[in-house]
Amino acid sequence: MTTSTVRASKRTTAVGRSVDLIPVAAFVVDLMAIGLAILVAALGRNILPFPAQVEASALNHRLALAGPLIVVGWLAVLALSGGYRRQLFGAGVDEYKLVARSALITMAALGIGSYLTQFQLSRGFFTLLFLVGVPLTVTGRYVLRRGLHRARSRGSLQQLIVIAGTESHVDDIAGVLARERWLGYHVVGAVIPQSGGQMETSGGTAILGEASGLVDVVRRNKADIVFLAGGAFDSAQGLRRVAWALEHEDIQIVVAPSLTDVASERIHVRPVGGLPLIHLEKPRSAQASLWAKRTFDVIVSLSLLLVVAPLLLAASCAIALHDRGPVLFRQVRIGRKGKPFGCLKLRTMVVDAEARLTGLHDEHGYAGGMFKLRQDPRVTPPGRWLRRYSIDEVPQLLNVLRGDMSLVGPRPPLPHEVDQYDAAMHRRLHVRPGMTGLWQISGRSDLAWNEAIRLDLYYVDNWSMLQDLVILGRTVVAVLRRRGAY
Repeated sequence: MTTSTVRASKRTTAVGRSVDLIPVAAFVVDLMAIGLAILVAALGRNILPFPAQVEASALNHRLALAGPLIVVGWLAVLALSGGYRRQLFGAGVDEYKLVARSALITMAALGIGSYLTQFQLSRGFFTLLFLVGVPLTVTGRYVLRRGLHRARSRGSLQQLIVIAGTESHVDDIAGVLARERWLGYHVVGAVIPQSGGQMETSGGTAILGEASGLVDVVRRNKADIVFLAGGAFDSAQGLRRVAWALEHEDIQIVVAPSLTDVASERIHVRPVGGLPLIHLEKPRSAQASLWAKRTFDVIVSLSLLLVVAPLLLAASCAIALHDRGPVLFRQVRIGRKGKPFGCLKLRTMVVDAEARLTGLHDEHGYAGGMFKLRQDPRVTPPGRWLRRYSIDEVPQLLNVLRGDMSLVGPRPPLPHEVDQYDAAMHRRLHVRPGMTGLWQISGRSDLAWNEAIRLDLYYVDNWSMLQDLVILGRTVVAVLRRRGAY
């Protein structure tokens, strides 16, 4: 028995029990949300000026009968719809869609049932129940998911994974799962078509055997999920045999195509002739430059400038009084289609900061990419405070108004950074750079260079207006937490 097998066996019982608690927690959350919705609807019916079709005393009596049935019925619809399946939790919007759809089914069943049985239920109560209940149940699941992500990021509530495929495909999948720890996938090891006695892949994933013995490897390591990556089998028959062999066991089979960093909105699966064909929409970089995004940028940036004008004035006075130097710092950055522009910031460093940069590069062994120091000696005392809350970047709203930048987009690169770009990295220049972006809400200066590039490319290829709104909202949280701000 290999070291990986022993380690997996020791963890399996605890992992299985902890993961099984997730549906239980979801059930409790739903129960509390539905109970609270019934309470709020009953109280609101008596307080708000609804037409008095049912007297309060009669309503309370009928709710004593109908309330428990509503709770049981709503939970039953959720359960029958698959709302407590383990694979539902953790990622994607399917969970929220299912919860909302279950509420609508319950609403329809309650209305039809009341009509057929001639059970007089207040319309005010009925309306409030679902106006309050749908947001409450969805919010409850969201809170549960956030807690689940935090627990998984700390190494709890993990599921054991075995990956099958060629070595390169195994490393691609393992790399994504290691990066996205919040998914809760712990890679036990992999099987490849021919191991040749090899102990691990070039990426460091343990090799547990060959693909022909996948079923035995999965059982021996007591895996929860099998990831079938590219090259796992020579034909479709191999995959079918694995599915048949595991059909009576509590093991999920996930087919992982050779696609990474692609938003789900661009992927459509259409079965044709028994083949599950994956249709991939074109990258959306062109859509990120349309008039709707530009109009949104102009309106919001102008509004923000009016709101933050007093703060901008106070920050400018603090900078000027500190060393009598210029308030604004203009730095050449590269914008859309490789066009340089003057990126505006409030000055947070000493006046001769650029002259000292070469010495800092030599001192810290700078070899390329983004250069950031946690304790940069060039930053002034007022500058540290301005950087901590990203106030130094407020003047970039003027860049947005001028069309040099967007509110959301890739990080505006320096000319020497662009000189190091390969063909893929140049895709960042297909859209306007942004004041904020995925890099801002994912760690800012704490991010490695290649990780920042990956996030920017993801944004360019998968742009949507909804994603921009989400990023703007999460930027406020990131700024208040001050993560990566230095």
